[in-house]
Order: sequence, then structure tokens, then C-alpha cells
Amino acid sequence: MKFYALPAVLALCAVAATGCSPVASIESAPDAANPDCAAVMVSLPDKLADYPLRDTDSQSTAAWGDPSRAILKCGVPVPGPTTDPCAEVNGVDWILREGDDTWTATTYGREPAVEVIFDPNEVASSTVLVQLQNAVSKIEPTRQCLSPADTLELEQQG
Repeated sequence: MKFYALPAVLALCAVAATGCSPVASIESAPDAANPDCAAVMVSLPDKLADYPLRDTDSQSTAAWGDPSRAILKCGVPVPGPTTDPCAEVNGVDWILREGDDTWTATTYGREPAVEVIFDPNEVASSTVLVQLQNAVSKIEPTRQCLSPADTLELEQQG
């Protein structure tokens, strides 16, 4: 009697027992191999707005929920000065771009930049940005957002 199929059956049972979600397919950001992204990725929360973290098929990416309710990429292009709304949440500045179905929040003043895409009807922006603060803070800030109320002191060259 031969039991060649036993390892396959055991593996299938192990997968069924864990109840794991399928791997999320996400395109990596251009600077995904930046070593600072590794510190962010290992610090991500296991749950985001009560949605569990899923496996992804790309470096420096993350997804929560099945289907994905929030998608994160580390190593996206660093945003320059912008007139888009910028919000400071627990010491992290985020540029917010509101789309019809999804919002995109991108860190400002940190290199590499981190981007999170989510549906604000499914996941509150305040929840997402607060829960990602610990991980994103692993990248040191070099700049911060300024509001129209901020003033700059300029020296006159004489």
C-alpha cells in the first residue's frame, strides 16, 4: 500500500484549518527595495480597522481584508510641495487625495514615501492613519506640511 497523496492531503488540511485568504496581487512601488521599507513592513498592524492583514505577492506591499479594504505600498515617489490637503496625524504628515471611490494618503516629508489606498465608506481615514502611525514612524521625517496660516521668516540679502 502506497501513501503518495498523504502529504498533499495534510497540506490541504493545514491550509483549510488556518482559513487563510488568497494572496493579494499588488504592483510594487518604484523604490520598494529601499531598506527603510523593511522597518515599516515588519511594524505593520495585524489588523487595520478590524480587517486582517493578508499576504501579498510584491515587495513592500500590504493588504487588509478579503477583498482588500486597504492597500499599502512603501517606496512610492516622494511627493514635493503641493496644494493638496495635508493632515498631521499623531506626528505623521499625510497628503490626502480624495477620489470618487477611493482615497489615497501618502506620507509627506519622509523618504521613502508610504502610500495607502482605501475606500472611506469601508474604512475611516482617521482609523487607517492612526493605526499606521507606528509603522510609518520608522522612517524619519525630514520635512513637514505647512498650512496657509504658517509663516516663514525670510532673511533679506543686503
